Amino acid sequence: MMNLGCGIGDLHTLMHHLNRISSKDLVIGLLKLKFERNKLCEACQKGKQTKSSFKTNNVVSTTRPLELLNMDLFGPSRTKSLGGNYYGLVIVDDYSRFTWTLFITTKDNAYLCF
Repeated sequence: MMNLGCGIGDLHTLMHHLNRISSKDLVIGLLKLKFERNKLCEACQKGKQTKSSFKTNNVVSTTRPLELLNMDLFGPSRTKSLGGNYYGLVIVDDYSRFTWTLFITTKDNAYLCF
């Protein structure tokens, strides 16, 4: 008999019914299954996994402004900017943490803004 677990609070709603069907041989060829409560099945465990985050680095790795820029291009957003644009470009200087936020009409305009 194979034992399968389920997540906290009976995430699989049909566990009880599957146990009854399996134990009474109501389906021809069905494996003998036994679902256990409060035991995390492999699928639930993988679904709840999160990747570990990077350690924070409090040391500035650059020695002068504009040596390293972090950029994020996003959009389309649901809300238009005051200028009527749906895309945005955020640039952060790693040394000074100075931040520029530019709103653009299309993503291909990002190069021109940079």
